[in-house]
Amino acid sequence: MPRAGWVKPESDRRLSDLVSVGLLTRVFPPGLVDEVIAEAGRTEQRRRALPARSMAYFAIGMALYSEGSYEDVMGQLTDGLSWSSGWAESYVPPSKSGIFQARARLGAAPVEALFRRVATPLATEETPGGWLAGRRLVAIDGTCLDVADTVENDAYFGRAGVNKGERSAFPLARLVAVAECGTHAILDAEVGPYTTSEVALAGPLLDRLEPGMLVLADRGFAGFALWQRAAATGADLLWRVKNTPTGLRPHPLPDEAELPDGSWLAQILPPKAERKSTEPMTVRVVDYTIDDGRDSDRENPESYRLFTTILDPGQATAEQLASTYAERWEIENTIDELKTHQRGPRVVLRSKSPDLVLQEIWGHLCCHYAIRVLMAETAAAGGRDPDRVSFVAALRITRRSIARQGDFPPSAP
Repeated sequence: MPRAGWVKPESDRRLSDLVSVGLLTRVFPPGLVDEVIAEAGRTEQRRRALPARSMAYFAIGMALYSEGSYEDVMGQLTDGLSWSSGWAESYVPPSKSGIFQARARLGAAPVEALFRRVATPLATEETPGGWLAGRRLVAIDGTCLDVADTVENDAYFGRAGVNKGERSAFPLARLVAVAECGTHAILDAEVGPYTTSEVALAGPLLDRLEPGMLVLADRGFAGFALWQRAAATGADLLWRVKNTPTGLRPHPLPDEAELPDGSWLAQILPPKAERKSTEPMTVRVVDYTIDDGRDSDRENPESYRLFTTILDPGQATAEQLASTYAERWEIENTIDELKTHQRGPRVVLRSKSPDLVLQEIWGHLCCHYAIRVLMAETAAAGGRDPDRVSFVAALRITRRSIARQGDFPPSAP
């Protein structure tokens, strides 16, 4: 930030021609940023004070400093310039209005495309908790984010209902994500209004699963249609289902149903209206309870039921599957990292229009992925479990790297 007594040097360089973003430029290289901007048709037609590349990094920077003003965030991104010059030069940040207009010109599409191009698995074969039977463990889950209370956001995102016919204080955006269990890296996501159900957003995510994955999901996703879509990708599934009359009902296969490890084979049926055109699907069922030390005579332990596409107990036993399902909680921790530590507890997203809300959310996803890259590299170098590396410490280091790294040209010379 400018300090008393500094004199801006005579130069034709713009503030935005030199923006320091440290770790982010390594995870999201400037050339790739330019490429996704061009593909989205957002490349500026004339020389601007804040070109599109700068604003793509700014969208990610807002996630690092979610409680700071536009000017604060831009100051953090440009402080490294003065630092790298030995405090011999200073730069005057653009106005809040100028930053807002530049954000609006960029829109959400390039930031979303940037995340989708970069977010790839990080777990190696040595990553603890990252694999079962040669399959990469990933989990799917959803959450909601409070967005600014404006007429535009209310109309687009909608609100949750509360008691006595009232509505929630803020409109809500819904986020459904697929995360790698071993590293907490979010690999894919869908974002939409609260009025779009979690199941509806999950559909496109499941379509993009890949062979070699073992996908964990809780009871909210257990239905024939989603199971069929996910299994069609070649990925293996391990989902919890409701062990009640209203849950997805398994029909035991005759004779060969019982397996040596106590699991059993069954078929699940499509809805009645589709049974003439859709074949049933074979699953393996694992029923178990958890001994948590309570007196079973007085308190009935909760019963768990899992469905899996891994039909051969020689590849993964029922005990291994039950133990592995506990890894699904890693995506809960991942969402907590993004919402509580990175965004800040009870912080409402600042953007006043739907497109900028989406830009802000994709910026948060890019930021979280960059931090997780740093953590995965640190854990691998030290021979440690990424789960044992502090996300808060990594977030602090990333913020420090933003303001204390060398510069790079965010727009073509």
